[in-house]
Amino acid sequence: MMGWSCLVTGAGGFPGQRIVNLLVKEKELKEIRALDKAFRSGLREKFSKLQNKTKLTVLEGDILDQSCLKRACQDISVVIHTASIIDIFGVTHRESILNFNVKGTQQLLEACVQASVLVFIHTSSIQVAWPNSYKEIFQNRHKQEHLENTWSAPYPYSKKLAEKAVLVANVWTLKNAGMLYTCALSSMHIYGEGSPFLTDNINKALKNNAILSTVGKFSTTNPVYVGWALWGPKKVPSVRGQFYYISDDMPHQSYDNLNYALSKEFGLCLDSRWRLPLALSMVTFSYKKAQRDLAYKPIYSWEEAEQKTVEWVGSLVDWNKETLKSKTQ
Repeated sequence: MMGWSCLVTGAGGFPGQRIVNLLVKEKELKEIRALDKAFRSGLREKFSKLQNKTKLTVLEGDILDQSCLKRACQDISVVIHTASIIDIFGVTHRESILNFNVKGTQQLLEACVQASVLVFIHTSSIQVAWPNSYKEIFQNRHKQEHLENTWSAPYPYSKKLAEKAVLVANVWTLKNAGMLYTCALSSMHIYGEGSPFLTDNINKALKNNAILSTVGKFSTTNPVYVGWALWGPKKVPSVRGQFYYISDDMPHQSYDNLNYALSKEFGLCLDSRWRLPLALSMVTFSYKKAQRDLAYKPIYSWEEAEQKTVEWVGSLVDWNKETLKSKTQ
């Protein structure tokens, strides 16, 4: 699209930050609006350093605030909606998760209609299609059929409802004529520089004799590198009301083996002890549908993604060492 503008919700989060960083490289993009409820210290400064010919505006606001959404969506062509309460451990109150993830998405869709936004890209969750039992094997599944689990846990349930709302909103009539086109993207666990889960795992290992925590020793999956996001705004207008799995060419492996591959250079190792229960699962998804419909292909090879992440893990290890050294002096 020529001279388009983009709103990224959840821009202070892990994938949201990367999307903003990639979008500033788009030659035909005239403005980026980065929206989040709050931005961590230093992130505003990082975003300010990204300023080039593309205008980058940082907005603090809540997607449950309709007046905020009205301002954020004004004169926007594309919305990339990453804002979400992610809670796979059941810590956050159910009502809070449903309110933010479902109602917030619905209100954002309505704001898009009022502002005549053309394209709405929703980052869904693989939790929507996760097997109902560890006995089920999902190998290289792709969304020819819309798989759904029956879990009642608040996070996957909220993402399922939000995804449905987004797909139903496809071809809604806009206030100033035209139609809203929507799609939903589902990826596996996202890793890469700045990953909060990887950060937590590395930090815990460094405090535990360099032993990595066990998170899925006998389960096979295909996590995706965080650099997958940029293709969406270019391709989605040609495909409407669709849902896609987004993955890359990383070798299928367990989360434990991935964490080890990214940190072994720095002396971290796997926990050799066996722990019960031993969950055995095979859950991998293919990007063939996205490749067919959207000409999608991963931006980075597995080797490039691994190298970039390993370098970042090294800086995290060094930071921990310096922090420990300063405390003992």
